[in-house]
Amino acid sequence: MILEPIDTVLSISCEDFNSKYLVPNRPVIIKDLAKKWPAYEKWTFEYIKSKVGGHDVAVYNNEKSDPYTPVNKPDGVMKFGSYLDKIKSDPAGLRIFLFNILSRAPELIQDFLYPEELTGGFLKKYPMLFTGGAGSVTHMHFDMDLSHIFHTQFLGSKRVLLFKPDQRNRLYHLPFTVQSLVNFEKYYNGLDEAHFPALKYLSGYELVLDHGDTLFMPGGYWHHMEYIESGLALSLRAMESITTKMQGIVNLVGMRHIDTLMKKTVPDVWYNYKKRKALINAAQELVEA
Repeated sequence: MILEPIDTVLSISCEDFNSKYLVPNRPVIIKDLAKKWPAYEKWTFEYIKSKVGGHDVAVYNNEKSDPYTPVNKPDGVMKFGSYLDKIKSDPAGLRIFLFNILSRAPELIQDFLYPEELTGGFLKKYPMLFTGGAGSVTHMHFDMDLSHIFHTQFLGSKRVLLFKPDQRNRLYHLPFTVQSLVNFEKYYNGLDEAHFPALKYLSGYELVLDHGDTLFMPGGYWHHMEYIESGLALSLRAMESITTKMQGIVNLVGMRHIDTLMKKTVPDVWYNYKKRKALINAAQELVEA
């Protein structure tokens, strides 16, 4: 892999953000964006527990999905408060994602701001909370709805890999999914380039998010995340383009349901087909490299 550091700024004007990052679809870390939010100081494990600790939440372990498991099927259910207690005291490889914090505690809308000075199109009904214990992994994927993401880290830190959408074949994209055939877990110890040689030509970004950092991740970017320490993050999603919205709907309604149906009916045949296509597409990248 060829990895480079990501641009990092303390703050940024709307003009610079649009010309340097939004229009060219380039990621950036904005260090001070969230420091004016009440959440910057208030959002501790104890505070979140006091607000939503009694709610049941789906939890996910570090296993990559297999040919038989439906998309986003959880590995268990816990009370949010019990989950937070567990990841505070234990390096548990358990995470929660796409937890709509406002649907459970609408008063938390007072704790953060949508950065509308930078862009419009925010999906204000869907601010999503992500939490993870130390060592938990979000495997390489892209977001199905193709929205732009402002992802702010609270507490702890996590390591992130980012890749442009045009790197999908070098990532061994499994067709009809948002996933990679390759397991990037602990990628810093080396990847299996003998079996996946296109990884040698993969080009992207490597970064670490700390408390208060906001990552702008353009729509369609592939990402892999590993929690260095237990923490939580908030994702605010924005969709400006009608074309992108329509493609996101196609992905959510079409691609997802086709994959789920085939997994239920002919899982092994379907997985082998996707794997074969991923390998063929990657091999073509090697020919063109």
